[in-house]
Amino acid sequence: MVAFVNPERDLFKLQDDINLPTGKCLAYSGKGFACKEVELRRLYGVFLACLLVSSPLAAMAETPNVTVNKAWMRYLLPDIPAGGYMVLHNSGDADAVLTGASSPACGKLMLHKSEDSSGMSMMKDVPNVTVPAHGKASFSPGGYHLMCMQPKMKLGEKVPVTLSFQDGSKVMFTMPVYGPSGAP
Repeated sequence: MVAFVNPERDLFKLQDDINLPTGKCLAYSGKGFACKEVELRRLYGVFLACLLVSSPLAAMAETPNVTVNKAWMRYLLPDIPAGGYMVLHNSGDADAVLTGASSPACGKLMLHKSEDSSGMSMMKDVPNVTVPAHGKASFSPGGYHLMCMQPKMKLGEKVPVTLSFQDGSKVMFTMPVYGPSGAP
């Protein structure tokens, strides 16, 4: 017996509608949902196999192509924001868009950029930073940097940082903390 039904309706409701024997279910025929007698355990087996195959693929899709080098944090005093510097390398075929950063060592960690405007140096919050495909983005004094508000760190320690990207991927690393003179 084969009868095509509305695929938007509940699967178990469909089973009741066509009076399939208990322990039987619906199957997909390639043209739509068809009422065929299929043992539930077979359907569950196929479902579990799909989950096992798709889970590693989903995890691989979220693996970032961005690596971090030369990372360090400049710390001055607890009442003064600290600055984070690094070089991001993108080995992927598509641009990576950095959309945020966080660290337990900061009350708030923001993406910032220093710019000269009409002879005055200004810092401003930026919504994102693009790391070009097969390229890099530098975070350095006088340019892009991480602005750590309410820093909770000490000279010589390493603070954890997480970078968040537009595709949902994250990169976690540590930044050594240096004083006013910067990294050695």
